Amino acid sequence: MDESRVDAYLARIGVPRPAAPGIEALREIHRAHLMAVPFENLSIHLGQPIVLEEELLVAKIVDRRRGGFCYELNGALAALLTALGYRVTRLAARVFGGDRRPGLPFDHMALRVDVDGEPWLVDVGFGAFTHYPLRLAAREEQHDPGGAFLITPDGQYGDLDIHQDGNAEYRLDARPYELGDFRPNCWWHQTSPDSHFTRSLTCSRLTETGRVTLSGAKLIHTVGGERDEVPLESDAEILDAYRTHFGIVLDRVPVVANPPVPTG
Repeated sequence: MDESRVDAYLARIGVPRPAAPGIEALREIHRAHLMAVPFENLSIHLGQPIVLEEELLVAKIVDRRRGGFCYELNGALAALLTALGYRVTRLAARVFGGDRRPGLPFDHMALRVDVDGEPWLVDVGFGAFTHYPLRLAAREEQHDPGGAFLITPDGQYGDLDIHQDGNAEYRLDARPYELGDFRPNCWWHQTSPDSHFTRSLTCSRLTETGRVTLSGAKLIHTVGGERDEVPLESDAEILDAYRTHFGIVLDRVPVVANPPVPTG
């Protein structure tokens, strides 16, 4: 990423260029990214293919003023941090399901960022999660505005389980991967009727007081754990909500690609 693209990316998230790649700058970038760039899966429902190439991911966030899901958000952030002088490693994770078992390999992408010899977990692509990086080597509970986080080793393979408020969220593979390693699962999440991304619409970002989420035609403000839901009655209201709360300008309302089949 050249210097002009770095400056444009930093302007997108409202952060000045750091003097050096330190932990305080990383914390500022992490939170600012969550505040400015939404976690969203709209491309899937707009028929826009998601291609895991750094230039395209950065262009989507910086030029098109969009967000994305984990592969896009953490993939683009990895490019920015690397350009700023950070040592960045892409990590794969298996997300825990309702049965408390880890899901598919490469189901999620997170980042390891080493600062002054200390590894940090950086993740701006998991929705309502940590606001700041976590110490990857720490085994005591870490308190963050997003909750209480605990990282525990699992078994003999070096995997790490990431817990939020007592719930296991994902199992992290400590081995390094390239962006292209995530392409098969990125394609699966875009196309499979079994993927939760093809069965629902979401667009959500961190705010100063909580979160704002647009789920289909429902606008949700979450403040202090309390949810205020407002149904939107027309396409015009939905498009206005995308523009007002997320800075996303669309020419049509996304339609769920694979709506869930009723049972019972």
